[in-house]
Parts: sequence; structure tokens; C-alpha cells
Amino acid sequence: MTAPRLRRRKLDIKTGLVDLSHGAGGRASAQLVDDIFRPAFDNALLDLGNDQAAFDVAAGRMVMSTDGHVIWPLFFPGGDIGSLSVHGTINDLAMAGAQPLHLAASYILEEGFPLADLQRIAISMGRAARAAGVAIVTGDTKVVERGKADGLFITTTGIGVVPPGIVISGDRARPGDRVIASGSIGDHGVAVMSRRANLGFETEIVSDSAALNGLVAAMVGAVGAGLRVMRDPTRGGLAATLNEIARQSRCGFHIHESALVVRPDVAAACELLGLDPLNVANEGKLVAIVDPAAADRLLAAMQAHPLGREASIIGTVTEDDQGFVQMTTAFGGDRIVDWLTGEQLPRIC
Repeated sequence: MTAPRLRRRKLDIKTGLVDLSHGAGGRASAQLVDDIFRPAFDNALLDLGNDQAAFDVAAGRMVMSTDGHVIWPLFFPGGDIGSLSVHGTINDLAMAGAQPLHLAASYILEEGFPLADLQRIAISMGRAARAAGVAIVTGDTKVVERGKADGLFITTTGIGVVPPGIVISGDRARPGDRVIASGSIGDHGVAVMSRRANLGFETEIVSDSAALNGLVAAMVGAVGAGLRVMRDPTRGGLAATLNEIARQSRCGFHIHESALVVRPDVAAACELLGLDPLNVANEGKLVAIVDPAAADRLLAAMQAHPLGREASIIGTVTEDDQGFVQMTTAFGGDRIVDWLTGEQLPRIC
């Protein structure tokens, strides 16, 4: 005679709160995984219930990246900390030309955090991962006392594969190469700051948070080894990205303000907040450095993709041992585009 199966009580997600037992490794921890994370991520590797995930990989070079997410507020126009944590790590892999394979996620939860918000964030993560063709296959959860984590922090780690023959790195820019931006700048940072400062505009400014691996696959398919460098201009914005590449490649840049896409509402918000769009974070855009002979083909491929419709050539790589990034302004003058000094937009991702 078989023993009767005990009916397990489900979490009270609607009104329940995270407590310290949810991070203790016992029955409550298992409930949290079974009722929130497993349904949200839903894949065969995760369902095995191991502390790791084992999988086969295709030929090519492996790429790995990890990223911590402490954004506040947790929910913002166009996304939340969940989808952002997925997009951020996928994009870091994609900037090497990799196709992401799998993600791992680690959560630091604060005692008292609403289970309904946690479920909403987990569902958002699962949706973002599936849309990008990536699975969240393993993870970890810890709970700390009230006042120790500001609600929720997420760390995501990703692994991907770069096809043979593709080498994309920040030290490969060469004088004469073209610089292409995939679209408008400043959307994410301004969306978060407008919600944080409770600012109202005639139209809601929405984060550009998105997974770029599909766009990158189209770019690699169009020009292959003609792609020298790719970078997503997140914290510090376009200015920090170009200065970082200039330092790595020991070159300079000359860009044109008239070629940059800045939405009117974003420009207006930056003026109100005293921000320079060049320094404001993006979470769904990329900058590509490409061999000049392949620039037109790359631009056409980007503009044919939904995430690259507004792509434009914004400048060129210059020979400059000092590594200066210069910009011709809309008024015809030239100025240096320097690194951001200090923390202009804290906790933006």
C-alpha cells in the first residue's frame, strides 16, 4: 500500500511577504522556487532541480559575462529590474558577437518584500529570456534582514558562443573605421530618472531596454569579420563608451552631433534635469566600429532590423595617441567629449 501524497500549501502570493525562512534552504525556500521561479522560467534544465546546469555547446569560442542590478525604482516605464537583468547580460555577451545560450540568476531579497512583486519580476525575467531565445537554467536566492537590501538586488550570469572566425574586441578599432549607433540615445536613463523624480511630461518617456542578440546576429551575418568593435552604451552613455574604446584601441574619435538621434522629449527632460544625453545610460542600443568598406552593408542590415531602424553613421575613428573623442556640434564648433565625472545617475541599472 502506497503512502498518501501530502498536499503542499502554496504561497500566499497575493498578500504574502518574503521572510527570512525563504532564504534558509528549508521547506519555505523550496516553496519560493516551486511557486514563483520555476513556473516563471519553465525549462527542462531548471526542472531537474540541481544546483548547476549541464549542457552541450556548439563549436566556437565561449563567452561569459556577469552583471549586478541594483536599479531603483524596481519598476519603470518600459521595463523592470527583471527584464533589465536579462537584457543587460544578454547584451554583454552579444557585444562579443556571441549568441547567448543560458543564464543564471542570483537574488538578494529583503525581508518584507512583497511576494506579488517578486512574482511579477520573475515573470518579466522569464518572458524576456524566452523572447531572446535564452533559458534561465540555474540560480540562487538569499534573504537578508529588513533594511539591508532595499527590496531586491539581482545578479545574472550568462554564457554564449562566438562563431568561428569572428573576433570583436574593444582593442580592434583602426583609423578610418566608421562609427555606427543603432538608434536614439538617453531613453533608458531619462525614463528611470523621470519616474524617480516623479516628473510628468506630455508623453511618457519609455526605457529602450531590449535584448540585442537578434540585431547582432544580423550584423555578423552581413559583414562578418568586418565588424571590429561593438559596445552597448549603458552607464556613462555614449561618451563613456567611446572614451573606453579609444583607450583600448589607442585611437581617437570624431563624431557629429547632427548625426545623433535624441528624441525631443528626452532632450527636453535632459535640459530640465541638467543632463547631457551623451552621458545618459541606454539599455537597448549599441555602438559598432566597422571597416569602412563594410559600413554601408552593415548600416543597411541594421536598418532592416526592428532594433536598428534608426541606425546612423555618427563618425569615424581617428589617429590620435591622446585618445580624444571630439564632436562637431550642431552649431558647427568642435568640443571634447570627455568621461563623465562622478556619478550623474546613480542606480540606473
